[in-house]
Amino acid sequence: MGNKIISMMKKDSKDGGGGSKSKRMNRSQRKLLADEEMLHRRALSMAIHQAQLSQRFDGSMSRRVGSTSTRKRTLSDPFSNGKQVPDFSESLIVKKFVLVHGEGFGAWCWYKMVASLEESGLSPTTVDLTGCGFNMTDTNSVSTLEEYSRPLIELLENLPEEEKVILVGHSTGGASISYALERFPEKISKAIFVCATMVSDGQRPFDVFSEELGSAERFMKESQFLIYGNGKNKPPTGFMFEKPHMKGLYFNQSPNKDIALAMISMRPVPLGPMMEKLSLTAERYGKGRRFYVQTLDDHALSPDVQEKVVRENSPEGVFKIKGSDHCPFFSKPQSLHKILLEIAQIP
Repeated sequence: MGNKIISMMKKDSKDGGGGSKSKRMNRSQRKLLADEEMLHRRALSMAIHQAQLSQRFDGSMSRRVGSTSTRKRTLSDPFSNGKQVPDFSESLIVKKFVLVHGEGFGAWCWYKMVASLEESGLSPTTVDLTGCGFNMTDTNSVSTLEEYSRPLIELLENLPEEEKVILVGHSTGGASISYALERFPEKISKAIFVCATMVSDGQRPFDVFSEELGSAERFMKESQFLIYGNGKNKPPTGFMFEKPHMKGLYFNQSPNKDIALAMISMRPVPLGPMMEKLSLTAERYGKGRRFYVQTLDDHALSPDVQEKVVRENSPEGVFKIKGSDHCPFFSKPQSLHKILLEIAQIP
């Protein structure tokens, strides 16, 4: 057997085709890495700009980041291994995705998804919720889910009368898209919860994390991560995990570059919206088409907790991503992209 392998290797070395193929593959791999590096530099530049703004301005500033052109990009999809990305847009009635980040994140976290969805001929838009990303509102002043979700609500309010969108919410962004589904069920074609707080009526977004973080009452009294924006003698206004905790909870499978991006970009989480009980009705929220994406190596929201979420508030469909931490847009972007397209194509 060993002689046979050696003989085949000698034959291949004499035949120039193998070398050419290897060179082509190396060129393809180099281009793939270059495209991904360019995307990452773009996102990093946005994050640094955000940090500079936060030091210079105290006022409120909101900015939506996403597709600004209907022309398809010429950049090859960095997650397609150099292959032509299928254009699904012709077969879809609803082509607009609105990507909603979770606690502490911002529109910046979706940079890989924006690129890949655009390459598929779709129209992704991202929002910075109040006090997040480029929105320079002081998080200590955000006390309700309505305030927190206002940029998303304004986007939906300004949609043309007949236009619908697909909402995608990550982590506690699930509470914001649940709130939006209650407000505008007629404008939302589908709601996709990515390892998210898909809460039931009367439930708080924080309740979904109680198995990892303890009860809301205990967290409010004992957590070392609380922020007292109005003084120690007043109730806490926000929270933010320390970097080692964030890495362990959110990024246990994510690339180092994306972790570095997150470390300079994440902001404190306003506590009020996380502790607010949602009022959701069967007539509005209950009629929405909901889908859930489970992440199976998640340390922030364990697979068991996610199973409980879908069991108690059953969606239309459940999808699972193996090997993903709490941030599949970083750790498993190809898998998440594929699932979003699959859900979009469900009649």
